[in-house]
Amino acid sequence: MRVGIQLPEVERRVGWHEYVAMARAAEEVGFDSIWLGDHLLYRDDGREERGPWDAWSMLAGLAAVTDRVRMGPLVACTAFATPALLARKAAAVQEMSAGRLVLALGAGWNRAEFEAFGLPFDRRAARFIESFDVIRRLLDGETVRLEGEFTQVVDAVVLPRPETPPALMVGSVGERVLRATLPYVAAWNCWYAWFGNTPDGFAEQNARVTDLARESGRDPSAIARTATVFVAMDGAGSDRPHADLAPVTGSASAIAARLRDFNAAGVEEAVLVVNPITEASIRALGPAVEAVTD
Repeated sequence: MRVGIQLPEVERRVGWHEYVAMARAAEEVGFDSIWLGDHLLYRDDGREERGPWDAWSMLAGLAAVTDRVRMGPLVACTAFATPALLARKAAAVQEMSAGRLVLALGAGWNRAEFEAFGLPFDRRAARFIESFDVIRRLLDGETVRLEGEFTQVVDAVVLPRPETPPALMVGSVGERVLRATLPYVAAWNCWYAWFGNTPDGFAEQNARVTDLARESGRDPSAIARTATVFVAMDGAGSDRPHADLAPVTGSASAIAARLRDFNAAGVEEAVLVVNPITEASIRALGPAVEAVTD
């Protein structure tokens, strides 16, 4: 089993040097991957307006200060940039990270940020599917011409090309999005709120993905199954949404045991969403990571 960790998004204001310290700590204690949320603004949950740093700028910086961990957005919203420009961003981070980028993509959900930045919120699945096709083809090295419903490109090409294209991941449980992407992606991610943060809940969603992959003609075993898992360190309150979901908690051995339960349910890589998300928490989770990745 592989284990990754999501670095802070808007739990509190975090500066660059703390991100660097957390990323390096994750590498040191054995995490396999680090992830950043891709959002513009939160303002509709009754709390003070909050926004994270630009995910692609941060990923580029983290690529330069780490050596081993895979990294990616969790997930990059295809509505935040035209597909050709998003493909270019991914190509640059793939180069800077020496091939460690996982390009996880999704359609977005937070209406407030779409409206604030003048982005269309309607027909998100249809817009995503068209963007995904352009991004995939460009990163495969194609020259793409498309007069689509939402996207127009005329002989677009990503240059320079990365030595190898980044692995593609889709983060969704929507049937239309899954049917469009499962024939092509290397991995699928399921957010903890979508399956109740339980192994049984994940197993149900995982079975759907297996069935949809088969229906698309894809070998289900070719698609890696990943999930975020909400973890609370002992004594911590909640600074995450969906606080009503029971977090994984307890000693390092208890957390490791629960992660094994997720692995038995089909999770090949668990991306921990940790409360509180600090360097100290990352280091404290080291023994649990070591226990499940041996």
